[in-house]
Amino acid sequence: MRRQLDLLAEDEAELLAEADEAERAYDGAERDDAEEAYGDYQLVLDALADRLIDLRVTYAATLDEEAGLEYERAFDRAAAKRFPRIRDLL
Repeated sequence: MRRQLDLLAEDEAELLAEADEAERAYDGAERDDAEEAYGDYQLVLDALADRLIDLRVTYAATLDEEAGLEYERAFDRAAAKRFPRIRDLL
């Protein structure tokens, strides 16, 4: 699982950098621009969560049902620890 998250971080380095940039833009946004900046930030987080979910589901599908459910729970914990910004999206 750690290796999968490492590969995702490597493959999605641009998206992770975009998330950092979007978060900084939101944090630094003036009041009038904050809502739009937050929406942009949320879109990037949603894209990252989608990629994590795809990875989780794809691997879990190779396991029997019980092992797949256990894997999904473990994956979500590991992903939330590694990428805390998307914890609530998994």
